Amino acid sequence: MDRFTRGIATASARHPWRTITSWVLVLGAVFFLAAAGGGTFTDDFSAPGSQSARAMELLNQNFPDAAKGSAMVVLEAQDGTTLADQRGQVATVLGGVDALDHVASVTDPFAAGTISADGRIGYAVLTLDVPEREMGKPAFTVLSDAVSGTDVQGLRVELGGAAVFLNSEDSAGGHVAIGLLVALLVLLVVFGTLVSAILPIGLSIVAVGASIGGITLMAGAMDVSVSAISVAGLVGLGVGVDYALFVLARYRENRSAGQENSQALAGAMGSSGAAVVFAGGTVVIATAALAITGLGVLTSIGLATAIMVFFAVAAAITLLPALLALLGNRIDRGRLVRRHRPVKAAEDTAWWRFGHRVSARPWPYLLASIGVLVAIAAPAFWMQTSFPAAGDAPAGTTHRQAYDLLTEGFGVGINAPLLVVVDLDAAGTDAPGLATLTREIAAVPGIASVGEPQTSADGSTAVFTAIPTTGPADLATSSTITLVREAIPGNVYVSGITASTDDLNAQLSRTLPIFIGAVIAVSFLLLMMVFRSVAVPLKAAAMNLLSIGAAYGVLVAVFQWGWGSSLIGMEGPTPITSIIVVIMFPILFGLSMDYEVFLLSRIREEYVRTGDNTESVARGLAGTGRVVTSAALIMVVIFLSFVASPIPSLKMVGLGLAVAILVDATIVRLVLVPAAMALLGDRNWWLPGWLDRILPHVTVEGSAVEAAYDELAGTTEEELVGR
Repeated sequence: MDRFTRGIATASARHPWRTITSWVLVLGAVFFLAAAGGGTFTDDFSAPGSQSARAMELLNQNFPDAAKGSAMVVLEAQDGTTLADQRGQVATVLGGVDALDHVASVTDPFAAGTISADGRIGYAVLTLDVPEREMGKPAFTVLSDAVSGTDVQGLRVELGGAAVFLNSEDSAGGHVAIGLLVALLVLLVVFGTLVSAILPIGLSIVAVGASIGGITLMAGAMDVSVSAISVAGLVGLGVGVDYALFVLARYRENRSAGQENSQALAGAMGSSGAAVVFAGGTVVIATAALAITGLGVLTSIGLATAIMVFFAVAAAITLLPALLALLGNRIDRGRLVRRHRPVKAAEDTAWWRFGHRVSARPWPYLLASIGVLVAIAAPAFWMQTSFPAAGDAPAGTTHRQAYDLLTEGFGVGINAPLLVVVDLDAAGTDAPGLATLTREIAAVPGIASVGEPQTSADGSTAVFTAIPTTGPADLATSSTITLVREAIPGNVYVSGITASTDDLNAQLSRTLPIFIGAVIAVSFLLLMMVFRSVAVPLKAAAMNLLSIGAAYGVLVAVFQWGWGSSLIGMEGPTPITSIIVVIMFPILFGLSMDYEVFLLSRIREEYVRTGDNTESVARGLAGTGRVVTSAALIMVVIFLSFVASPIPSLKMVGLGLAVAILVDATIVRLVLVPAAMALLGDRNWWLPGWLDRILPHVTVEGSAVEAAYDELAGTTEEELVGR
């Protein structure tokens, strides 16, 4: 792999303008294709083969009008009046709503009987002219703003419903900008020059921009989650900066050691560049493996994240060498201090001394670090996941206002309607039996009311709603759905957003062990190939799981238990989103592998050179400690910027990833890894002979610098422009 990355980097550096032009053309082509063939973003929460999925198939095939998206125009009479007193105003409001784009029809709440007992609150069902998934976030935002912005004397108007909540816009641009600004300050401290600090930020922005075009293009071929760009962009910004930082730091280290620019660049790309490709490839595999779950929403987010990481790696091994070749010695422009600090010998660094201190007394450090991690992770054993509802949204949003009004007027169950679909062509309940079916469902404990059945024009399908007594995130609602499904014949199916998410969680329970096992197994195999060891990948998997457990533990404490939730803008405890927990696993596992690869590759390089296990660990820490810590700090800052988002799910992702990276780069990499390696000694690098013979050899570090120098021996100064 080191030869592969050296070859790509060398070609890019020899022809920098050609490389930059290629990137410009790729960006232009991606954005052009995305504009021409890209699709809108929609969440596919269906679990293949489930009851809810079968119900939606029947509606799409036989009852397209019922399959169209819908929302609720929620009305509240103010100033001590009732909606009956404001009947003329209500008619005016609904007439205006009916004229809006994408609105097919609006019911009359007086005729439909959707007025609360006290007459103050009511709702009109708004039917869209297209299925919800075809409408997209921007159109929903325009509709929401138009309805909630209605200004009528004595009447409050909000737009609610699951479709509005799931397609609400979120803006993280300002938060990301703050995160990148802090990242720039960290890079200025690390490198001491403005040009060196700006390069990683610029590369990450280019990679994320290209990825957004690619994800939009992917949305034209498959359903892509509305959260895909937010989650993938969060990871893309972090790894984009980090990967460029690792290569640039090794390049500057080589230059400081007296190597000329061409030799320093080739050596950096043969070592840190190869580690970037390996680490990035691990993240790509881990996130793409979300497809194993069989859920469309997770598959799309996993592929989107894989695209982000791919472009980040591509930028680090092609665009970065081209820019470094053009800059040459100008990489040190904009120095913040007058004199460049000389590079310290490994023995003169605090990292080297700390490594020897841990190696001298490994048991206390090992037990103490494991104890801290277990304590942080312990709350994860009490984790309860659910699916987010509008009741968890920021208080100022129209869908949250509508949720609260509907709860006040009709009970919380109105926000968790069940959609019952009957296949009248199949054996079971027939058309005359619909009245009996509705009575049986109404008698199920936990059901508050059942609506009147509607039959399709061809008489093949019937549909009606059942309103539970509990809310969408309540475990009791799941129990009610189970009871309803036990009471209905085989040609009747229960759907709706609450039932769909129940089926989604059931699908996750079945596929999650396979998914987690696959991610760990592939990572284990890759690490074994690179480091020619059985102990190293076993240790890496265990430590990565500890880091992930710590992240989950903090999520439970902050979100589920509400500890310190006000500090991050939460109003109190809120359910942990089930799919967020799943999404975080491959991302965290992959990112943890990044630091594992960069640290262990340096340790392995020193061990091959010296044969001294203790000294190689200390020198590995000395060579990577400052850079890994800086890289982790940058990633933590970028992740924490998303905690400022008003969307609880994005807060969870940002805080969880930040905690895991912080723990991984401090407790795990600086204490747990050196202690464990000191205890294992030379057994760290043991690999059975028969396994060594059949495993492919993948080189990340080692003789990269010398091989690079040989390869570039005939390269002239003119060939590396701007040296």
